[in-house]
Amino acid sequence: MNIRVVVVDDEPLARLAVKLRLARRSGFELVGEFADGDSAYEGIAALRPDLVFVDVAMPGKTGLEVLAALPPAQRPMAILLTAYDGFALQAFELAALDYLLKPVDDDRLDEALDRAQQAFPYRGQGRSAPPAAPTTRSFSVRVGTRTVLVPVAEVERIEADGDYATLHANGKTWLVRERLHKLATQLDPRQFHRVHRSTIVRLDMIAELRSLTNRDALLRLRDGSVLRASRSYMPALAEALQHLNKQSA
Repeated sequence: MNIRVVVVDDEPLARLAVKLRLARRSGFELVGEFADGDSAYEGIAALRPDLVFVDVAMPGKTGLEVLAALPPAQRPMAILLTAYDGFALQAFELAALDYLLKPVDDDRLDEALDRAQQAFPYRGQGRSAPPAAPTTRSFSVRVGTRTVLVPVAEVERIEADGDYATLHANGKTWLVRERLHKLATQLDPRQFHRVHRSTIVRLDMIAELRSLTNRDALLRLRDGSVLRASRSYMPALAEALQHLNKQSA
């Protein structure tokens, strides 16, 4: 099931930049674009997209006003676009997944799209259908002249290491010749979540979550490890943990 996307920005080049990057990613379908807040409000209400990229400062309604005017049950996942680094509080009050500073960096946009794919299975209004099971059952790891298969079910967390990634599984670490971003697309979002741009964690490994004053959080894992969760990943993570708790209740 594709994530249906609307792009809202009064700058044609800004809309084009997002559309070109969306076209490079599978799993997303552009269903509309708008150049001002008033038409965006009407279009989003009519199209009912799953995700909206929305500029904060636009003619008519601002991007924040567009989101706030929509009933919560009809409000899509949102990624804010802005030239100013000062909208984090309003963004998260409206449950926005992320906000990206212009000009938008490719890696940051990929992170935001990853976050949307992670949050998508838990959305209401017919958006809660579980994703297809991932094809990856194990990771191939080169150890000298040998190739070792590490089962995904044994992986507890994954950390970025430059262009590679380190798997933590059963007290051992394994270096994988893949970037963290690519590994994230191979994992079931019902079981694994990105909690930082450099860390993916298996949800059932989280034993405690402690909020910090800057809206980040500290995660204590069942093996005693302590990790930092970035505030930009917290809305999707909180929703996934809520869903996991309902399943185990």
